[in-house]
Amino acid sequence: MGASFATYHVLFLVWFLLVTFSLSFFFITAESISNVSCSEKDNQALLTLKRGLTDHAHVLSSWSDNKDCCIWDRVFCDKKTGRVSELHLHYSRLGGEISCSLLQLEHLNYLDLSHNDFNCTPIPTFLGSMYSLTHLNLSSANFSGLIPHQLGNLSGLRYLSLGNNSNLYVDNLRWMSGLSTIQYLDLSYKEVDWLQIMSKFPSLSKLYLSHCQLDSLNPSLGFVNFTSLQLLQLSDNHFNHEIPNWFSNLSTSLLRLDLANSSLIGNIPPSIFNLEKLEYLSLCFNKLTEQIPELLGQLKHLTFLDLGLNSLSGPIPSSVGNLSYIRSLYFDENQLNGTIPKSLWLLSMLETLFVGKNSLTDTVDERHFRKLSKLKNLYMSETRISDKAPGWFWNWTSNITVINLSNNHIEYDVSDIFLSSTVKVLNIANNSFYGPISTFLCQKKIRKNKLEILDASNNLLSGELSHCWKYWQSLIHLNLGSNNLVGRIPYSIGDLVNLQSLRLQNNSICGDIPSSLKRCSNLSLIDMSDNHLSIIPLWIGEMTNLIVLRLRSSEFKGYIPQQICQLSSLRILDLANNSLSGSIPNCLKNISAMALPDSNFISFSSMPYICPYIYVSYVENVQLVPKGKEMEYKENLKLVRLIDLSSNNLSGSIFAEISDLFELRFLNLSRNHLMGKIPEKIGSMKELESVDLSQNNLSGKIPSSMSNLTFLSLLDLSYNNLSGRIPSSTQLQSFDALRYIGNPQLCGDPLPKNCTIEEQSLNISPIGSVEDDSKNSNFYIGVGVGFITGFWAICGALFFNKTWRHAYFRFANEIKYWIYVIAMIKMNSLEKLKACLVYYFIGCPLISIFFPLTVWEGMLKRQKLAEEFNEMACKASLADQQMQVQENIQAQIKSFSLCIDEILLLYTERIGEAQELPPQPIAAPCQSGLGF
Repeated sequence: MGASFATYHVLFLVWFLLVTFSLSFFFITAESISNVSCSEKDNQALLTLKRGLTDHAHVLSSWSDNKDCCIWDRVFCDKKTGRVSELHLHYSRLGGEISCSLLQLEHLNYLDLSHNDFNCTPIPTFLGSMYSLTHLNLSSANFSGLIPHQLGNLSGLRYLSLGNNSNLYVDNLRWMSGLSTIQYLDLSYKEVDWLQIMSKFPSLSKLYLSHCQLDSLNPSLGFVNFTSLQLLQLSDNHFNHEIPNWFSNLSTSLLRLDLANSSLIGNIPPSIFNLEKLEYLSLCFNKLTEQIPELLGQLKHLTFLDLGLNSLSGPIPSSVGNLSYIRSLYFDENQLNGTIPKSLWLLSMLETLFVGKNSLTDTVDERHFRKLSKLKNLYMSETRISDKAPGWFWNWTSNITVINLSNNHIEYDVSDIFLSSTVKVLNIANNSFYGPISTFLCQKKIRKNKLEILDASNNLLSGELSHCWKYWQSLIHLNLGSNNLVGRIPYSIGDLVNLQSLRLQNNSICGDIPSSLKRCSNLSLIDMSDNHLSIIPLWIGEMTNLIVLRLRSSEFKGYIPQQICQLSSLRILDLANNSLSGSIPNCLKNISAMALPDSNFISFSSMPYICPYIYVSYVENVQLVPKGKEMEYKENLKLVRLIDLSSNNLSGSIFAEISDLFELRFLNLSRNHLMGKIPEKIGSMKELESVDLSQNNLSGKIPSSMSNLTFLSLLDLSYNNLSGRIPSSTQLQSFDALRYIGNPQLCGDPLPKNCTIEEQSLNISPIGSVEDDSKNSNFYIGVGVGFITGFWAICGALFFNKTWRHAYFRFANEIKYWIYVIAMIKMNSLEKLKACLVYYFIGCPLISIFFPLTVWEGMLKRQKLAEEFNEMACKASLADQQMQVQENIQAQIKSFSLCIDEILLLYTERIGEAQELPPQPIAAPCQSGLGF
């Protein structure tokens, strides 16, 4: 027993030593292998490559001489040989020149330069000599030119991606015959024959041919059978054909089929449901019709199905309940009807459900949603839901991220809504939600939430905006327009530092716009129209990212601050229908977004719907009045350039430099008190579609350059003091005569008044010629000779005739005294004008030597005073009293008339030179009775 135990002990000791020795040898060997240094040849090749590239993001900062290249960022080496095997340089913001030093990386098999910007340079041809490459990705890198045929020499290439380089093109596909082992091929944005590709490479497993302008889906192709094909993407093409039946024969291994936005027509063929291994199917944004077949339930492995944005009708098939693995389901924007089948509510794996914009009728039932515990995105807009959303609905799952119930008939008290902290988008617009908004906003004081989009517009919300905005600092888009909100805008709204759009239009909000709002420096859209506000704040110029500023019909007073000209990105300026006074700031010419072509459009939508990759639809819409009637702009908002200052009390002239706003499309300055001429170079604003200058005091002729406005669809110059002939052009004569009426001295087509020869001459531009020059020369010579003769004839008469000489000197003496009197009057004119105005315009004390008193106000005051004095005279009974009164009347009218004449003269002289703006009026108190 003891011997056997000793033997066992010895054997165990020997085994333990052998294992220990083996492990030590293994670790030592592994450490020695892992410590293999980078090849000096590869090191220098990479440094040469770096010198040719522009590294804006400094991703190559670790590439230096004193470091082993195998530990550099984005570089991977073979652990046995130390040679560079992979370069992962995607999404690095690289540019510049790709050096041929890459050829020295003889063991490089993986090269990824995708998602960079090489500024339309051609793909280097030497890449076709890197024979060790098996993976080459040059997609989305802004290459241009012909795809080099040398790439066909890479016989070992299994992965080739050249997609999303819109300036690349291919002349033929013969060079690809050498890529016999290719498995992944992306030639998106290239015009190719896709059937030819598939016949050449039966070993393909993934093929991307989106945006290739394909127009053929040969319906008779029945012999195709690519057993290796797992993914086929043919989206964004122009087939204009029904889905052929042979798709079911493509491959029994097909897992992903994408035919989105390819102009497909007809019904969904039953044969497509034979692809029973499909996991992803997208047929969205086509022209498919008829009902969704019940065979849909055969695709039991589907995880993603998008049939949205078609014209499918009928009910959602009940067989949808068989899709037990489905995670994303899109039926939105069709013509589906009936109720949502009960089987759909049993899909426990469902994360995204889009059924909005159909004719479905349903109720919000707890039994339905309780099963969808993993649901993240719910889109049920325009589904005719007319129910009271129960309290549990807003917090039934901790995973919910997007809730869109807009455009239904839901009634619910918002004060009872308690959102899950995971919700990022809440859109309940165009319903019948009611109750105080402050209760909803202040209920989450315990913790901050993640809400980014809140759209509760067009409901019945009431009360004041609360001070609880610091709990909503993730908000990007806030729309509370068209409700019954009252009171002031709270100072705490400045806590929304991430806000990009703020919409409070069509409420009863009053008072000042708080200065704290300037902390929201990311704001690109502000809409506070149709409220009861006071003055436009001077700090508005600090909101340098503003694109849309809409403050119409909000009772604004005072002048337009010149600081508004600092908004260089502004595209829409709508201040119409207020009580603004003063002149139009001529610095508006500095708003570069209205003067220069748009090179970098800033999208108003943080989450636009791009089927099927983005999961939620939210596009800003703005109500504008570009052509005399209110219109809604959504996706086309980026095209609008608008200035609307109509229906105010603006005076002065239209500054000539407005014609430098070459990109302006809509200009409305109507119903003001503008004077002077229409800018001569207005015709250089070639993009103008609408011009309304009606109901002002403009004078002079219509500039002939207006005939160059070929896009003009609305023109209104009525009720001004314009004169002369209407310039001839196809556009100007096509408008109704009503657009020119109220200008008595205007003539020509389309007005019934014909022009006389004198009136026609007003619009004739002089044309120089040799004959005209000779006539002008003779005229000037004659005038000179006549002046000399007349001058000496008068001087001779004075010298020889004594009576004439004495009369001349008496006249000269009287002129001297007249000039002296005029000078004295001018020296005291300002004091006289001040006294005159204080006397006759009681309650309007003068502080500045410049005061915005219009010609019409002076004339009305003069007429009113004369009528009052005449009424006094009529009531006098005694002759002597009547005589005295009339003398007083005449004296006062005379003095007042002289005073007004001097006012008008001074105003006319100073209106174009004034640099100081009048003081802004004091803001009227907010009369809501709900102040903070």
